[in-house]
Amino acid sequence: MVAIPTAASRHKPDLAALPDADLVVHARTGDEMAIRVLVQRHNRRLFRSARAIVRDDAEAEDIVQATYVHAFTHLDAFRDEAELSTWLTRIALNEALGRVRRHRPSVGLEEIDMTVESGRGELLQFPTPFSVADPETELSRGEARRLLERAVDGLPDEFRVIFVLRDVEGMSTEEAASYLGIKPATAKTRLHRARKMMRVAIKKQLVGAFSSLFPFDGARCVAMADRVIGQLRAAQPNGA
Repeated sequence: MVAIPTAASRHKPDLAALPDADLVVHARTGDEMAIRVLVQRHNRRLFRSARAIVRDDAEAEDIVQATYVHAFTHLDAFRDEAELSTWLTRIALNEALGRVRRHRPSVGLEEIDMTVESGRGELLQFPTPFSVADPETELSRGEARRLLERAVDGLPDEFRVIFVLRDVEGMSTEEAASYLGIKPATAKTRLHRARKMMRVAIKKQLVGAFSSLFPFDGARCVAMADRVIGQLRAAQPNGA
């Protein structure tokens, strides 16, 4: 178990610039700042991975916290030849899957066998950050993010988790398959199906919004009518 010291007065290197392996060395001595850096560095991946399984922000956050507590109290079990991110993600996935199975005992991602389909799905591009974002741009990005999140949440469990690990987190198919304990071929099949379902879900959400594109109503419509009437009056012969 890692003991957190109450204070550290001596000068320390810039921990944020250190690789995970060096930070683990510091964390094993109970260095609180090293632990903070590691937590901040891996928060997003762990949250996304957990949420892909439980589909609940609060529970995913709780899983991430439980993951860190388990990891930092069992650092002696971490093998330095492995990637820390890999170890942490596996802990988070196991915790998330364990919670799902406790609620639904029959659920098991590794037990689902899908029939291989031909063809490849198109990679769905997620919005990328802009260097300068004005309020209107931020609003548009927020709406796009919410649309994508709803579509991801609508995927069945076994497809949602492979989609998040592969297309959101950028893992290789082999790496994602190893996390989930499934064959790479199964992972490829599920990813293909997930991408296809994502395109269908997004299309359904967008179709309902097409009728509201390029609105020309309200004050704009009234102003146009006023201008037309004005022009017609001006074109009439005097006295008409």
